[in-house]
Amino acid sequence: MFLEFEKICRSFGGVNALSQVSFGVEAGTIHGLIGPNGSGKTTLVNLISGLTPPDSGRLTLDSRPIHGLPPYRIAALGVARTFQNIRLFSNMTCLENVMAGQHLMARRALFPRLLHLPSARLDELKSREEAFACLSRAGIEDKALMLAGSLSYGERRKLEIARAIALGPRLLLLDEPIAGMRQREIQEMEFLFRSLVESGITIILIEHNMPFVMRLCSRITVLQFGQTITTGTPDEVARHPDVIEAYLGGDGE
Repeated sequence: MFLEFEKICRSFGGVNALSQVSFGVEAGTIHGLIGPNGSGKTTLVNLISGLTPPDSGRLTLDSRPIHGLPPYRIAALGVARTFQNIRLFSNMTCLENVMAGQHLMARRALFPRLLHLPSARLDELKSREEAFACLSRAGIEDKALMLAGSLSYGERRKLEIARAIALGPRLLLLDEPIAGMRQREIQEMEFLFRSLVESGITIILIEHNMPFVMRLCSRITVLQFGQTITTGTPDEVARHPDVIEAYLGGDGE
C-alpha cells in the first residue's frame, strides 16, 4: 500500500479528533475523504503533511514511517498540499509564487547565485520555465506576470495547485479545492486532477461536493467523529447504511 494509516489517534484538549483511524491509499489513484464538518478530515491531512503529529499510531509512505516527521522532511519525500483557506503570496506574481514552491527541488549552490555566475542564470531560467509549465498545466499561464492578489477566487485556487505541483510531488493533498468555483471551473479542475493521476501522482481529496467526489474518486474513506465508518468504492460507500445515516442523509431513495 502506498500510504497506510494504522490506528491513528489525535486529541486536542481532551477532544478526540481522530480515534483508531486505519485505512490505506493505493498509488496512482484519487482517494476521497468525506464526512460531516468536524469529523477529522483536515486533521488527518495535517497529520500526513507533518503539521500535526499523531498521539499514537503509525503512518507509512511506501512502507517508510513518516508520523512525527517535520513538514519539510515530509515535503522532501514528495508530499505537497493545498489548504482549505488559500495561502498565497499576494504581492508576488503568479510566476514568482510557483517558483517559491520549487525551493525544495532546487539544488543550486550558494556562491554562483551570490556572484551572478552563468550557471546561476541558467538555473534561474530553468526555474522560470518549469514554473510557467506548472501554470500552463493549471490553465492560468496567461496570468503569469499578474499579482496573485489580483486573481479571481477560482484562479487563486488554480495557482495554489500549480505551486503545489511545482514541488514534483508523488502525493498531493487537496483540501476542498473546488469550493466556491463555478461549474466551468469545476470541470477544468476535474480534467486537471485526472491528468495529474495519469502522470503518476496520487491524490487525497477532501471535498463536500458529493457528485464531484463520487465521479472522480476510485475509493473513498468516510469519517465521523474522528472514526472511520467505511472505505470502499463510490458505489459501496453510497450504499453503506451508516454513511447514508451519517453523511448522505435520507433513506437512500
